[in-house]
Amino acid sequence: MNYTIDARGYYGDFGGAYVPEMLYPNVEELRKRYLGILESDSFKNELNDLLKNYVGRPTPLYLAKRLSEKYGATIYLKREDLCHTGAHKINNTLGQIILAKRLGKKRIIAETGAGQHGVATATACALMGIECVVYMGAVDIERQKPNVERMKMLGATVVPAYSGSKTLKDATNEAMRDWLNNPEDTHYIIGSVVGPHPYPDMVARFQSVISEEIRKQLKEATGSEKPDYVIACVGGGSNAAGAFYHFLDDLEVNLVAAEAAGKGIDSGESAATTYLGKPGILHGSKSLLMQTEDGQIVEPYSISAGLDYPGIGPIHAHLFKSGRAQFLYVTDKEAYMAGVLLSRMEGIIPALESSHALAALDQLKLKNSDVVVVNLSGRGDKDLQTYINKKDEYLNDIGLVL
Repeated sequence: MNYTIDARGYYGDFGGAYVPEMLYPNVEELRKRYLGILESDSFKNELNDLLKNYVGRPTPLYLAKRLSEKYGATIYLKREDLCHTGAHKINNTLGQIILAKRLGKKRIIAETGAGQHGVATATACALMGIECVVYMGAVDIERQKPNVERMKMLGATVVPAYSGSKTLKDATNEAMRDWLNNPEDTHYIIGSVVGPHPYPDMVARFQSVISEEIRKQLKEATGSEKPDYVIACVGGGSNAAGAFYHFLDDLEVNLVAAEAAGKGIDSGESAATTYLGKPGILHGSKSLLMQTEDGQIVEPYSISAGLDYPGIGPIHAHLFKSGRAQFLYVTDKEAYMAGVLLSRMEGIIPALESSHALAALDQLKLKNSDVVVVNLSGRGDKDLQTYINKKDEYLNDIGLVL
């Protein structure tokens, strides 16, 4: 079984490039040129220098001793929350903006849900002196205000999306419309492993630095490059793609993806795509999507602004269908409690996205000998208001206070 992309831009049955005729030249230019640019020494040198001296890579692989004691296994946290801008998103935006410059683009657009990709894009554009427009759902703008202000501080124009559920899907729709209207001078920095080929592969390559570092760091810490489990949250799935990338062919490494079950997997307010979805086409690629019988998108829901997407990247659809990765479903409350637990036990406040990955630990039957790596994809600064707003609902019954 092959878990990487093929020459047609597919992971198994999923992927491809389904785009309007006006966008075909842009996507085709990317497809023809991206590997040559990414594999050139000058590109690698420029990106690696920025990852080291600007982003702060490698990020630590931290042994969470109290968490390990609680779960009866050896648990490491890959500290992507310590990247510049507070999440893994910067790995991809820097790579894509260097690529865009080499393609001669003068303007950058992006979509964002939790705001971390928007902040990372605005950061990269400020660094390179390129115009930046970020589309964000009106609902997400309200619940992620600190990140909205950060984007504006960095010089980006933040455009609200008022259609649909006013969240990530709708922001992506608006960004796609912009790209349709400005195909010549604009590069669209997609923030996850979604969209038309070559985006899923390109984003996965930029995020693969995560698993590349995990292997080296784990070898140094334990004598083995291979953990028993790698756990990551999945919305579109870029942090998971990066955390899984260099373990895909190591079948003894269990890959665990945590999806957002929202208020309950069958509640009608969920974003558990692999459980609720079926094959379909959205935003330029074929994947698993939450949709009605006649193909209309079902609005997703999650407490986490970065996980309420109605689909997953085609790489994850393939990992699910092939059985290579195990998909678990985490409710809002379970994620919230996992975030509070990490804060109290390790002094690390995680993003609510990352809290879904942490909550997956409760669903695994771990042995004392197991070595587990949880990808801590982002920090919780942006979610503090949500943590505060939900405290009465989730904490009172167990006697905890915030």
